[in-house]
Amino acid sequence: MRFRRSAVALAALALAASPASLLAQSPDSVTAYTAAECPPCAEWNAPQRPFRIHGNTWYVGTGGLSAILITSPRGHVLIDGGLPESAPLIADNIRALGFRLDDVKLIANSHAHYDHAGGIAMLQRWSGAEVAALPWSAAVMRTGLTLPEDPQQAVALPYPAVARVREIAPGDTLRVGPLAVVAHRTAGHTPSGTTWSWRSCEDGTCADIVYADSQTPVSADEFLFTRSAAYPDGIRDFEQGFALLERLSCDILLTPHPGFTQLFERLTSREGGAADAFMKPPACDELVASSRARLARRIADEQKRGG
Repeated sequence: MRFRRSAVALAALALAASPASLLAQSPDSVTAYTAAECPPCAEWNAPQRPFRIHGNTWYVGTGGLSAILITSPRGHVLIDGGLPESAPLIADNIRALGFRLDDVKLIANSHAHYDHAGGIAMLQRWSGAEVAALPWSAAVMRTGLTLPEDPQQAVALPYPAVARVREIAPGDTLRVGPLAVVAHRTAGHTPSGTTWSWRSCEDGTCADIVYADSQTPVSADEFLFTRSAAYPDGIRDFEQGFALLERLSCDILLTPHPGFTQLFERLTSREGGAADAFMKPPACDELVASSRARLARRIADEQKRGG
């Protein structure tokens, strides 16, 4: 598919008044966040060749930010869009696999931060896809500006607003042709974090795949999960998300940052002959155990601070 060059310029206008220099005022280029605005962004956005995970599930993201493509003859689903400057890399990766960008019919999101939703506006413009999200995430994506309930509000960067976002509910199954992906609310990292699950088959072997949203209690320095008036349910949301992840059938675990599951190391193992390198049931249990421990440390630290 040939990119509509006006799309980048239109996306740039959404943040013209923003202090972050996200997008060049040019129809031909996308400018990265500066190193001062986002020290890890250049590393996160390093190019990564796309590859098959299992069956019709593909990795099309960057070196530090996942984007997952689920394909079918009747249309594709894309989960996450990386940074604003990740959009061209993701689009190129989709094409490199032999798929058409305008066959992407649905774009979903893990959580509405700049490093996972920043590229969605452009990818939607280029593909014409529908974007769907839980209500809180939808509200953030429509403006590109996060809300006071977000533990990272004070440090979250703005990103291009998404023109059209359909609101969905936890437990909804979204369909594109024969594809079916299920939305699960696993909040805490944000008030509307979303885990996605689906099934992919390859050579007679089917796998239940879980794209688990971030389960880390990361926040701006002044935010306290134990005493937040803006987001008083954060700890409860984490615990409910942990319980949900423990219940999911989870043969292959994917996460918004591929390093959380050593995804590229497993790819190397598979290319070295370990055919089932991505299969590690029940993979979600390990994530839950480490996330529970991290949350417990965070709570203990906040309690020590007192106040």
